[in-house]
Amino acid sequence: MRWLPALYVAGLLVLEPVTPVEWPVSFVLIALPLVTAFAHGPVAVGGATVFAVVLEGVLAGTPCCAGRAVGYLWDRHYVAAYFCTGLVGVLGMILAAHRVRRERTLADVRFVADIAQRVLLRPVPHRIGSLRLESLYRSAAAEARIGGDLYEAVPTRYGVRLLIGDVRGKGLLAVETAAALLGAFREAAHDEPALPALADRVETSMNRRVMLLGGSEAGERFVTAVFAEIPPRDPLVRVVNCGHPPPVRLRCGEVTELDSGRSAPPLNLGVLEGEPYHVDTYSFRPGDQLLLYTDGITETRDAAGTFYPLLRRLRSWGCLPPRELLERLHQELLEYSGDRLQDDVAALAVHLTADAPSGPPPPAG
Repeated sequence: MRWLPALYVAGLLVLEPVTPVEWPVSFVLIALPLVTAFAHGPVAVGGATVFAVVLEGVLAGTPCCAGRAVGYLWDRHYVAAYFCTGLVGVLGMILAAHRVRRERTLADVRFVADIAQRVLLRPVPHRIGSLRLESLYRSAAAEARIGGDLYEAVPTRYGVRLLIGDVRGKGLLAVETAAALLGAFREAAHDEPALPALADRVETSMNRRVMLLGGSEAGERFVTAVFAEIPPRDPLVRVVNCGHPPPVRLRCGEVTELDSGRSAPPLNLGVLEGEPYHVDTYSFRPGDQLLLYTDGITETRDAAGTFYPLLRRLRSWGCLPPRELLERLHQELLEYSGDRLQDDVAALAVHLTADAPSGPPPPAG
Protein backbone atom coordinates (compact mmCIF):
# COMPACT_ATOMS: atom_id res chain seq x y z
CA MET A 1 0.00 0.00 0.00
CA ARG A 2 2.84 2.43 0.66
CA TRP A 3 4.08 2.04 -2.92
CA LEU A 4 0.61 2.39 -4.45
CA PRO A 5 0.95 6.15 -5.28
CA ALA A 6 4.24 5.57 -7.11
CA LEU A 7 2.75 2.67 -9.07
CA TYR A 8 -0.29 4.82 -9.88
CA VAL A 9 1.88 7.60 -11.34
CA ALA A 10 4.08 5.11 -13.22
CA GLY A 11 1.04 3.56 -14.87
CA LEU A 12 -0.20 6.97 -15.94
CA LEU A 13 3.15 7.93 -17.48
CA VAL A 14 3.10 4.69 -19.48
CA LEU A 15 -0.41 5.36 -20.82
CA GLU A 16 -0.04 9.08 -21.55
CA PRO A 17 2.22 8.86 -24.65
CA VAL A 18 0.17 6.13 -26.31
CA THR A 19 -3.33 7.60 -25.88
CA PRO A 20 -4.98 9.98 -28.39
CA VAL A 21 -5.11 13.68 -27.64
CA GLU A 22 -8.87 13.40 -27.10
CA TRP A 23 -8.19 11.19 -24.11
CA PRO A 24 -6.33 13.32 -21.53
CA VAL A 25 -5.14 10.53 -19.24
CA SER A 26 -3.44 13.10 -17.02
CA PHE A 27 -6.84 13.95 -15.58
CA VAL A 28 -6.71 10.76 -13.49
CA LEU A 29 -4.04 12.47 -11.38
CA ILE A 30 -6.97 14.09 -9.59
CA ALA A 31 -7.31 10.83 -7.61
CA LEU A 32 -3.62 10.70 -6.58
CA PRO A 33 -4.18 12.44 -3.19
CA LEU A 34 -6.87 9.90 -2.25
CA VAL A 35 -4.65 7.02 -3.35
CA THR A 36 -1.88 8.43 -1.15
CA ALA A 37 -4.27 8.82 1.81
CA PHE A 38 -4.74 5.03 1.99
CA ALA A 39 -1.27 4.44 3.44
CA HIS A 40 0.30 7.84 4.26
CA GLY A 41 -0.31 10.76 6.57
CA PRO A 42 -1.68 14.23 5.79
CA VAL A 43 1.78 15.71 5.09
CA ALA A 44 2.48 13.08 2.45
CA VAL A 45 -0.97 13.66 0.97
CA GLY A 46 -0.26 17.40 0.73
CA GLY A 47 3.02 16.68 -1.06
CA ALA A 48 1.27 14.30 -3.43
CA THR A 49 -1.32 16.99 -4.20
CA VAL A 50 1.34 19.54 -5.15
CA PHE A 51 3.15 16.92 -7.21
CA ALA A 52 -0.08 15.98 -9.02
CA VAL A 53 -0.87 19.62 -9.94
CA VAL A 54 2.68 20.20 -11.20
CA LEU A 55 2.68 16.99 -13.22
CA GLU A 56 -0.72 17.84 -14.70
CA GLY A 57 0.71 21.17 -15.82
CA VAL A 58 3.81 19.56 -17.29
CA LEU A 59 1.78 17.03 -19.25
CA ALA A 60 -0.69 19.66 -20.40
CA GLY A 61 2.00 22.11 -21.50
CA THR A 62 4.20 19.63 -23.37
CA PRO A 63 3.31 19.72 -27.10
CA CYS A 64 4.91 16.36 -27.90
CA CYS A 65 2.68 14.43 -25.53
CA ALA A 66 -0.03 12.38 -27.27
CA GLY A 67 0.88 13.91 -30.66
CA ARG A 68 -0.21 17.45 -29.73
CA ALA A 69 1.21 20.31 -31.83
CA VAL A 70 0.71 22.87 -29.05
CA GLY A 71 0.39 22.74 -25.28
CA TYR A 72 -2.79 23.20 -23.25
CA LEU A 73 -1.30 24.48 -20.00
CA TRP A 74 -3.96 27.16 -19.44
CA ASP A 75 -6.82 25.47 -21.24
CA ARG A 76 -9.98 25.86 -19.17
CA HIS A 77 -10.42 22.07 -18.83
CA TYR A 78 -6.92 21.67 -17.47
CA VAL A 79 -7.31 24.67 -15.14
CA ALA A 80 -10.46 23.05 -13.79
CA ALA A 81 -8.45 19.85 -13.26
CA TYR A 82 -5.88 21.81 -11.22
CA PHE A 83 -8.58 23.17 -8.93
CA CYS A 84 -10.25 19.76 -8.60
CA THR A 85 -6.91 18.15 -7.71
CA GLY A 86 -6.36 20.76 -5.01
CA LEU A 87 -9.86 20.20 -3.60
CA VAL A 88 -9.40 16.43 -3.59
CA GLY A 89 -6.02 16.97 -1.92
CA VAL A 90 -7.65 18.89 0.94
CA LEU A 91 -10.23 16.13 1.38
CA GLY A 92 -7.47 13.53 1.22
CA MET A 93 -5.52 15.29 3.97
CA ILE A 94 -8.62 15.29 6.17
CA LEU A 95 -9.17 11.59 5.42
CA ALA A 96 -5.53 10.76 6.15
CA ALA A 97 -5.60 12.63 9.46
CA HIS A 98 -8.78 10.78 10.46
CA ARG A 99 -7.26 7.43 9.47
CA VAL A 100 -4.09 8.12 11.47
CA ARG A 101 -6.18 8.95 14.56
CA ARG A 102 -8.21 5.76 14.15
CA GLU A 103 -5.06 3.68 13.75
CA ARG A 104 -3.60 5.16 16.92
CA THR A 105 -6.82 4.44 18.79
CA LEU A 106 -6.85 0.88 17.46
CA ALA A 107 -3.21 0.45 18.49
CA ASP A 108 -4.09 1.59 22.02
CA VAL A 109 -7.03 -0.82 22.15
CA ARG A 110 -4.83 -3.67 20.95
CA PHE A 111 -2.25 -2.80 23.58
CA VAL A 112 -4.90 -2.93 26.31
CA ALA A 113 -6.20 -6.23 24.89
CA ASP A 114 -2.67 -7.67 24.92
CA ILE A 115 -2.28 -6.68 28.56
CA ALA A 116 -5.67 -8.21 29.36
CA GLN A 117 -4.67 -11.43 27.64
CA ARG A 118 -1.42 -11.61 29.60
CA VAL A 119 -3.44 -11.28 32.80
CA LEU A 120 -6.11 -13.75 31.72
CA LEU A 121 -3.86 -16.20 29.85
CA ARG A 122 -0.47 -15.50 31.26
CA PRO A 123 2.35 -17.46 29.60
CA VAL A 124 2.94 -20.81 31.25
CA PRO A 125 6.47 -21.46 32.54
CA HIS A 126 8.61 -23.24 29.97
CA ARG A 127 10.06 -25.42 32.69
CA ILE A 128 8.64 -26.69 36.00
CA GLY A 129 10.96 -29.23 37.61
CA SER A 130 11.27 -32.13 35.18
CA LEU A 131 8.42 -30.87 32.99
CA ARG A 132 8.78 -28.82 29.82
CA LEU A 133 5.66 -26.89 28.90
CA GLU A 134 4.49 -24.96 25.84
CA SER A 135 1.15 -23.32 25.11
CA LEU A 136 -0.76 -22.29 21.99
CA TYR A 137 -3.64 -19.86 21.67
CA ARG A 138 -5.03 -18.50 18.41
CA SER A 139 -8.30 -16.66 18.04
CA ALA A 140 -10.52 -17.39 15.07
CA ALA A 141 -11.04 -13.63 14.59
CA ALA A 142 -7.98 -12.00 13.06
CA GLU A 143 -8.22 -8.87 15.22
CA ALA A 144 -9.19 -10.60 18.45
CA ARG A 145 -6.77 -11.01 21.34
CA ILE A 146 -8.81 -12.77 24.02
CA GLY A 147 -11.68 -15.22 23.99
CA GLY A 148 -13.33 -18.08 25.85
CA ASP A 149 -10.61 -20.72 25.56
CA LEU A 150 -8.32 -20.98 28.59
CA TYR A 151 -5.38 -22.92 30.00
CA GLU A 152 -3.15 -22.81 33.06
CA ALA A 153 -0.31 -24.70 34.75
CA VAL A 154 0.30 -24.26 38.49
CA PRO A 155 3.16 -25.89 40.45
CA THR A 156 1.94 -27.02 43.88
CA ARG A 157 3.12 -29.32 46.65
CA TYR A 158 0.84 -31.99 45.18
CA GLY A 159 2.53 -31.75 41.78
CA VAL A 160 1.98 -29.67 38.67
CA ARG A 161 -1.71 -29.08 38.13
CA LEU A 162 -3.00 -28.34 34.65
CA LEU A 163 -6.25 -26.90 33.36
CA ILE A 164 -7.63 -26.43 29.89
CA GLY A 165 -11.18 -25.33 29.18
CA ASP A 166 -13.62 -23.86 26.71
CA VAL A 167 -16.33 -21.42 27.75
CA ARG A 168 -19.63 -21.65 25.94
CA GLY A 169 -20.31 -18.60 23.80
CA LYS A 170 -18.25 -15.65 22.66
CA GLY A 171 -17.61 -12.04 23.54
CA LEU A 172 -17.22 -10.33 26.89
CA LEU A 173 -19.44 -12.81 28.76
CA ALA A 174 -17.14 -15.66 27.75
CA VAL A 175 -14.05 -13.65 28.73
CA GLU A 176 -15.61 -12.77 32.09
CA THR A 177 -16.46 -16.42 32.78
CA ALA A 178 -12.96 -17.54 31.78
CA ALA A 179 -11.39 -14.97 34.10
CA ALA A 180 -13.53 -16.14 37.05
CA LEU A 181 -12.69 -19.78 36.35
CA LEU A 182 -8.95 -19.17 36.07
CA GLY A 183 -8.90 -17.11 39.25
CA ALA A 184 -10.65 -19.87 41.17
CA PHE A 185 -8.30 -22.54 39.80
CA ARG A 186 -5.13 -20.60 40.57
CA GLU A 187 -6.25 -20.16 44.15
CA ALA A 188 -7.70 -23.60 44.85
CA ALA A 189 -4.89 -25.56 43.16
CA HIS A 190 -2.63 -24.88 46.16
CA ASP A 191 -5.22 -25.83 48.79
CA GLU A 192 -7.14 -28.90 47.64
CA PRO A 193 -5.19 -32.17 48.06
CA ALA A 194 -7.44 -34.22 45.75
CA LEU A 195 -8.12 -33.46 42.09
CA PRO A 196 -11.91 -34.11 42.29
CA ALA A 197 -12.12 -31.72 45.24
CA LEU A 198 -10.25 -29.12 43.16
CA ALA A 199 -12.75 -29.48 40.31
CA ASP A 200 -15.66 -29.26 42.75
CA ARG A 201 -14.29 -26.12 44.38
CA VAL A 202 -13.73 -24.45 41.02
CA GLU A 203 -17.30 -25.27 39.97
CA THR A 204 -18.67 -23.93 43.26
CA SER A 205 -16.76 -20.69 42.80
CA MET A 206 -17.98 -20.42 39.23
CA ASN A 207 -21.61 -21.06 40.24
CA ARG A 208 -21.37 -18.35 42.89
CA ARG A 209 -19.90 -15.91 40.39
CA VAL A 210 -22.56 -16.65 37.79
CA MET A 211 -25.34 -16.16 40.33
CA LEU A 212 -23.90 -12.77 41.32
CA LEU A 213 -23.70 -11.66 37.70
CA GLY A 214 -27.24 -12.78 36.97
CA GLY A 215 -28.76 -12.15 33.56
CA SER A 216 -30.89 -14.24 31.25
CA GLU A 217 -27.89 -16.34 30.15
CA ALA A 218 -26.67 -17.20 33.67
CA GLY A 219 -27.85 -20.79 33.40
CA GLU A 220 -26.15 -21.25 30.03
CA ARG A 221 -22.65 -20.17 31.09
CA PHE A 222 -21.00 -23.55 31.30
CA VAL A 223 -17.41 -24.59 30.67
CA THR A 224 -15.99 -27.86 29.40
CA ALA A 225 -12.68 -28.49 31.13
CA VAL A 226 -9.95 -31.02 31.89
CA PHE A 227 -8.07 -30.99 35.20
CA ALA A 228 -4.78 -32.90 35.23
CA GLU A 229 -2.18 -33.53 37.90
CA ILE A 230 1.38 -34.82 37.47
CA PRO A 231 2.89 -35.80 40.84
CA PRO A 232 6.55 -34.98 41.45
CA ARG A 233 7.65 -38.58 42.14
CA ASP A 234 5.13 -41.03 40.72
CA PRO A 235 5.26 -41.83 36.97
CA LEU A 236 1.58 -41.14 36.40
CA VAL A 237 -0.95 -38.47 35.51
CA ARG A 238 -4.36 -38.04 37.10
CA VAL A 239 -7.20 -36.66 35.00
CA VAL A 240 -10.66 -35.31 35.79
CA ASN A 241 -12.66 -34.64 32.63
CA CYS A 242 -15.67 -32.35 32.68
CA GLY A 243 -17.25 -32.79 29.26
CA HIS A 244 -14.07 -31.80 27.40
CA PRO A 245 -12.11 -33.53 24.60
CA PRO A 246 -9.84 -36.06 26.36
CA PRO A 247 -6.08 -35.43 26.61
CA VAL A 248 -3.66 -37.32 24.42
CA ARG A 249 -0.53 -39.10 25.66
CA LEU A 250 2.33 -39.29 23.19
CA ARG A 251 5.13 -41.81 23.32
CA CYS A 252 7.53 -42.42 20.47
CA GLY A 253 5.47 -44.51 18.07
CA GLU A 254 2.36 -44.50 20.29
CA VAL A 255 -0.51 -42.00 20.56
CA THR A 256 -3.17 -42.76 23.18
CA GLU A 257 -6.37 -40.85 23.91
CA LEU A 258 -6.86 -40.79 27.70
CA ASP A 259 -10.57 -41.42 27.78
CA SER A 260 -12.14 -43.75 30.34
CA GLY A 261 -15.71 -42.97 29.31
CA ARG A 262 -16.50 -41.49 32.75
CA SER A 263 -16.54 -37.81 31.88
CA ALA A 264 -18.42 -35.55 34.28
CA PRO A 265 -20.81 -32.84 33.04
CA PRO A 266 -19.34 -29.45 32.12
CA LEU A 267 -18.77 -27.00 34.94
CA ASN A 268 -21.92 -25.15 36.01
CA LEU A 269 -24.03 -28.07 34.76
CA GLY A 270 -22.97 -30.57 37.41
CA VAL A 271 -25.82 -29.49 39.68
CA LEU A 272 -28.23 -30.88 37.09
CA GLU A 273 -26.69 -34.36 37.30
CA GLY A 274 -25.47 -34.53 40.89
CA GLU A 275 -22.76 -37.06 40.00
CA PRO A 276 -19.32 -36.95 41.66
CA TYR A 277 -16.16 -36.26 39.72
CA HIS A 278 -14.17 -39.31 38.63
CA VAL A 279 -10.39 -39.26 38.70
CA ASP A 280 -8.64 -41.51 36.18
CA THR A 281 -4.98 -42.49 36.55
CA TYR A 282 -2.69 -43.23 33.60
CA SER A 283 0.95 -44.12 33.24
CA PHE A 284 3.19 -41.14 32.46
CA ARG A 285 6.84 -42.11 32.24
CA PRO A 286 9.94 -40.02 31.49
CA GLY A 287 9.95 -39.17 27.79
CA ASP A 288 6.14 -39.11 27.58
CA GLN A 289 4.25 -36.04 26.46
CA LEU A 290 0.72 -34.89 27.33
CA LEU A 291 -1.35 -32.80 24.92
CA LEU A 292 -4.42 -30.96 26.20
CA TYR A 293 -6.49 -29.08 23.64
CA THR A 294 -9.86 -27.45 22.97
CA ASP A 295 -12.41 -28.61 20.42
CA GLY A 296 -11.43 -25.79 18.07
CA ILE A 297 -8.68 -28.16 16.90
CA THR A 298 -10.72 -31.30 16.27
CA GLU A 299 -13.62 -29.31 14.80
CA THR A 300 -11.48 -27.54 12.22
CA ARG A 301 -12.87 -28.41 8.77
CA ASP A 302 -11.37 -28.53 5.31
CA ALA A 303 -13.08 -27.37 2.11
CA ALA A 304 -15.10 -30.60 1.97
CA GLY A 305 -16.34 -30.20 5.56
CA THR A 306 -14.19 -33.02 7.00
CA PHE A 307 -12.96 -32.64 10.58
CA TYR A 308 -9.25 -32.41 11.27
CA PRO A 309 -7.89 -35.93 12.07
CA LEU A 310 -5.81 -35.02 15.11
CA LEU A 311 -4.83 -38.51 16.28
CA ARG A 312 -3.85 -39.67 12.80
CA ARG A 313 -1.70 -36.60 12.25
CA LEU A 314 0.00 -36.97 15.63
CA ARG A 315 0.92 -40.56 14.79
CA SER A 316 2.50 -39.47 11.51
CA TRP A 317 4.74 -36.80 13.09
CA GLY A 318 6.81 -39.05 15.31
CA CYS A 319 8.59 -37.63 18.37
CA LEU A 320 8.50 -33.83 18.47
CA PRO A 321 9.41 -31.60 21.45
CA PRO A 322 6.57 -29.45 22.81
CA ARG A 323 7.35 -26.24 20.93
CA GLU A 324 7.83 -27.95 17.57
CA LEU A 325 4.69 -30.02 18.21
CA LEU A 326 2.47 -26.97 18.74
CA GLU A 327 4.06 -25.04 15.88
CA ARG A 328 3.46 -27.99 13.55
CA LEU A 329 -0.10 -28.32 14.82
CA HIS A 330 -0.86 -24.65 14.28
CA GLN A 331 0.59 -24.65 10.78
CA GLU A 332 -1.37 -27.73 9.78
CA LEU A 333 -4.61 -26.26 11.13
CA LEU A 334 -4.13 -23.16 8.99
CA GLU A 335 -3.35 -25.23 5.91
CA TYR A 336 -6.21 -27.67 6.56
CA SER A 337 -8.78 -24.88 6.98
CA GLY A 338 -7.46 -22.73 4.14
CA ASP A 339 -6.32 -20.11 6.68
CA ARG A 340 -9.92 -19.71 7.90
CA LEU A 341 -10.20 -20.99 11.46
CA GLN A 342 -13.84 -21.07 12.52
CA ASP A 343 -13.21 -21.33 16.26
CA ASP A 344 -10.64 -20.36 18.85
CA VAL A 345 -7.76 -22.80 19.27
CA ALA A 346 -5.92 -23.52 22.52
CA ALA A 347 -3.48 -26.28 23.41
CA LEU A 348 -1.04 -27.14 26.18
CA ALA A 349 1.86 -29.57 25.65
CA VAL A 350 3.69 -31.05 28.66
CA HIS A 351 6.80 -33.20 28.26
CA LEU A 352 8.30 -35.24 31.10
CA THR A 353 12.06 -35.17 30.53
CA ALA A 354 14.29 -38.20 30.82
CA ASP A 355 15.91 -36.89 34.02
CA ALA A 356 12.61 -37.13 35.90
CA PRO A 357 12.77 -39.04 39.18
CA SER A 358 11.36 -42.53 39.11
CA GLY A 359 8.96 -44.03 41.60
CA PRO A 360 6.78 -47.09 42.19
CA PRO A 361 4.66 -48.35 39.31
CA PRO A 362 1.38 -46.47 38.88
CA PRO A 363 -1.97 -48.07 39.72
CA ALA A 364 -3.95 -49.52 36.87
CA GLY A 365 -6.11 -47.10 34.97
